[in-house]
Amino acid sequence: MRAIGIDLGTKRIGVAVCDSKGSLATPIEVVKRQGDRRREHRELAGLASEWEAEVVVVGVPYNMDGSLGEAAKKCLREAVALGEALGLEVVPYDERLTTVTAERCLMHQEMKAEARRRVVDKVAAAVLLQSWLDAGMPRA
Repeated sequence: MRAIGIDLGTKRIGVAVCDSKGSLATPIEVVKRQGDRRREHRELAGLASEWEAEVVVVGVPYNMDGSLGEAAKKCLREAVALGEALGLEVVPYDERLTTVTAERCLMHQEMKAEARRRVVDKVAAAVLLQSWLDAGMPRA
């Protein structure tokens, strides 16, 4: 089963995809926020179609204590709208520390800061998606 992982940021949206066996996540795209949510969702729908995704995993930035803060609530609302736009099942999944993990990985590769900024969101989406895959692809 092919899944797409999405890291909904305020400036950029990171996108990753897994292989058809559901075992390995790969970063694929960064969609820049332009203030037009419908356009952004259409772009994500195009990627989901191109990669033949059957499910979308959306990262939710829970607070460190597991509670829902304003950012997580906003993300969950957008996940619902995204599911409607894509016509696919959307699974919210804990994304705590995915960006930190992605940053550390890129720093370990000795990437310069400017280059890291261009890819960190899609790498964070891959970290999120891989975590979901490794957890057995749980559904809400």
